[in-house]
Amino acid sequence: MPQRALPLPSCRDCDGFATAAVTTGDRHRDGTRVTLHVTCPACKGTGHAVPTPTLTRVGR
Repeated sequence: MPQRALPLPSCRDCDGFATAAVTTGDRHRDGTRVTLHVTCPACKGTGHAVPTPTLTRVGR
């Protein structure tokens, strides 16, 4: 039986849509729109949340 990988949780900031194309309102000479590609700063463009390490208490 094949092993199934657990799906990574989606980023809570971008909801899995890590890159967005934003139009500036200007146009190029050929008539196409000028767009900026923006990536999510929280997940750095992966779309997945990085699990945070759990803290363990040592000592008393």
